[in-house]
Amino acid sequence: MNKPDPQVPNKTTNFDSDNSDTIANSDTSTKTEPVKVGVEVIKDFVKRLPMGPGVYRMLDAQENVLYVGKARSLKKRVSSYTRLQGQPNRTMRMIMATSSMEFIETETEPEALLLEANLIKQLRPRFNVLLRDDKSFPYILVSSDHPSPALIKHRGARTRKGDYFGPFANASAVNDTITAMQKAFLLRNCTDSYFANRSRPCLQYQIKRCAAPCTNEISKDGYNQLVKEAKAFLSGRSHQIKKDMATAMEEAAEQRDYETAAVFRDRISALSHVQSHQGINPQNTEEADVFALHNEGGQSCIQVFFFRTWQNWGNRSYFPKADKSYEAEEILQSFITQFYGDKPVPKLVLISHQLPEQSLLEQALSASTNRKIEVIQPKRGEKKELLDHALSNAKGALGRKLAETSSQTRLLKGVGEAFNLDRPPRRIDVYDNSHIQGAHAVGAMIVTGSEGFAKKQYRKFNINASETTPGDDYAMMREVLTRRFKRLLKEAPDEINSTARFRDAAANTTNNHQERDQEQLSQSETTDIPQWPDLVLIDGGQGQLQAVRTALEEIGITHIPLVGIAKGPDRDAGKEKFFIHGKPSFMFKERDPVLYFVQRLRDEAHRFAIGTHRSKRKKENLANPLDEVTGIGPARKRALLRHFGSAKAVSRAGLGDLEAVEGISAKIARIIYNHFHE
Repeated sequence: MNKPDPQVPNKTTNFDSDNSDTIANSDTSTKTEPVKVGVEVIKDFVKRLPMGPGVYRMLDAQENVLYVGKARSLKKRVSSYTRLQGQPNRTMRMIMATSSMEFIETETEPEALLLEANLIKQLRPRFNVLLRDDKSFPYILVSSDHPSPALIKHRGARTRKGDYFGPFANASAVNDTITAMQKAFLLRNCTDSYFANRSRPCLQYQIKRCAAPCTNEISKDGYNQLVKEAKAFLSGRSHQIKKDMATAMEEAAEQRDYETAAVFRDRISALSHVQSHQGINPQNTEEADVFALHNEGGQSCIQVFFFRTWQNWGNRSYFPKADKSYEAEEILQSFITQFYGDKPVPKLVLISHQLPEQSLLEQALSASTNRKIEVIQPKRGEKKELLDHALSNAKGALGRKLAETSSQTRLLKGVGEAFNLDRPPRRIDVYDNSHIQGAHAVGAMIVTGSEGFAKKQYRKFNINASETTPGDDYAMMREVLTRRFKRLLKEAPDEINSTARFRDAAANTTNNHQERDQEQLSQSETTDIPQWPDLVLIDGGQGQLQAVRTALEEIGITHIPLVGIAKGPDRDAGKEKFFIHGKPSFMFKERDPVLYFVQRLRDEAHRFAIGTHRSKRKKENLANPLDEVTGIGPARKRALLRHFGSAKAVSRAGLGDLEAVEGISAKIARIIYNHFHE
């Protein structure tokens, strides 16, 4: 699907508000007037808006995008925000936070719909429905840029020549299919360079998963026939392929060529394995995507099934982020529009709910693919059965998700009670270091929240400050925490102020203050996970805790609870000691669920830190000392290594020897010599 570039729209119009000068110029006044927000700001923009289609953005006082919407008529749509009566709470909060707006005019409403989806994915406004998991889908590629085509998994841009089959729901579905197809069609899956350097068949040939065209164990025509059969199978002609194989097996058996018959038997068995793992396969639906939404407990699950060439190529569960005030139909429409931003669209899209702008979505998808796309909600027949099957999966997936979230919520509540927090933590940061006698030292931070580990929030730190003594755990932890929170102070200063106000409000009995701070909390909870932690866990004892506490106090951070986790006697799990400043150390009771939860967090931080350390150590061990020499590129490095044999020999060479190397001038020889002889 072709994506309109949100940065280069067809026509961009800047409708400046008369309130743009509400902040006084510091050169003419020492006073700064408050930034105007709400209905009055929106009314001022409405005066200059056109009646044509387009996309609008609502921004807060910090120029963060609150909401992206599209309109058939910008003037009519935006003017609806000037009336608070009858608006849901979500919309009222959005209006009252708006201090500015931006607009993009488009030629048609379908174009506005596509541009809106692209901007939502790019800007991730907190009041929109957000597609949280937007990974690309894998394909099976039968290459055509080599005399002996390969059967391989492919993800990303389809630039390589060949036939692509997919999308598949996940990598495991592709891997299982490729493994079975190797048994059925004996196609290679090696790289072209590996193929070119074979002098005898590899293990794949020995275990009967490749016909070994690399060493001519099969003729060129024979291998091409296998490729043709594999393409036919992936194109949906599986029954004919199996029928032909069965005929060939019977003929071989009649001629008493039992070895050949056994080969065909195994190939038929492999094809049956593929089909049995595909589950429900339609008879009359060649190509379709099925979207089924189930809503429960304020959360939604959208189950997506992929059907291509009359085969089920897997399914995936999505849990879009949306305010509770959104109707199921609105969530599904916004999700589908964003989903096809960078993915191929099938001829048929089956949906579980009638969409508010279903015909408009059909027009937009058809325009982007230059072919007719149907979006329908089936009422009977095979298509209804496919939809019911997807809806059943959506219900099951959401049930499991709610159970996991409920368990995680109880554990977070237990953590809040165990460490005397004002409320259950919405975000916990855990820090650990890894090194070998100070070498290749790294720090690691892992994050968890109400939905489990937030791996996109993980961070790595290369510990290389000059004042940090190698091997000094206290200094390393101090460096990591200082760098992390200095960055947070720059990137999210408003969030820490909001958090501090919430904590102050806990001790304030004034109703007005409580209502105001509760409103701020409810707004902040619309984000997936806050940027500032409610609790910081340190892998270490009293010494590490004190070092971190002192470092944070130096940069003005005193409100975040810090807890140290020290391993127990003989490093036994379950006997950890916990340290909090100003309180005696303590241990959890045995078999306490909160203890197991904290252990899991500590172990995850440890795993992430060790993995980061090993990666850095491997990279540095493989590094060539010549890479650090200024002016030495790949060509000169190859020339030096050919001449001297090793980087160590280069480091010991004299000026005259270096100048004797082809391509090394006297100036470059001096640079190399000085690099190794300070």
